[in-house]
Amino acid sequence: MLWGLERQSRSQCFLAIQIPPKDPSVEPYVSGGTFDQRVWSRVARIPHGRLATYGQIADLIGAFGCARQVGWALRRLKLPSSVPWHRVVNAQGRISMSLSREGSDWIQRDLLLAEGIPVDEEGRLPLRQFLWHPDAHAGD
Repeated sequence: MLWGLERQSRSQCFLAIQIPPKDPSVEPYVSGGTFDQRVWSRVARIPHGRLATYGQIADLIGAFGCARQVGWALRRLKLPSSVPWHRVVNAQGRISMSLSREGSDWIQRDLLLAEGIPVDEEGRLPLRQFLWHPDAHAGD
C-alpha cells in the first residue's frame, strides 16, 4: 500500500488505463494523455544509474496496483527508445526474463551493466541500493 491507498482490481486497472486521472494533484505533469504516455513520461524521469519497479511507476501515475499494465506499456515502446525502459524491473529486484521478450531482457541487462548496475546472469540486481526515490530529487 502506498500513500494509504488500496490496490486496484483488474477492472479498476482497466479504467485507469482508459481514463487519465482527473485530479491534478495526483500527477499534474502527466494528467493528460494515454496510459502508455503517462507511463513513458514518468519512466523518462528515472535518473541514470537508478531503478524503479513496475508497481512504483503505476503508483506514481495514480494507477495503483497496475504494475503488469506498466510492463505492457513499456513493451509497446519502439526500440531503440529515448525512454529509459531498461531502468524498470520487478519488485523482487530482477529483470523479468522471458522468451516472449524476444531478447529485450538481455538488452536490458547489458544497458543496466553499462550504467554501473550489477546484474547477474539470472537477472538479479541490488534493487535497494539503486532504487530511485523521486520525492528525494527536486523536480521528480
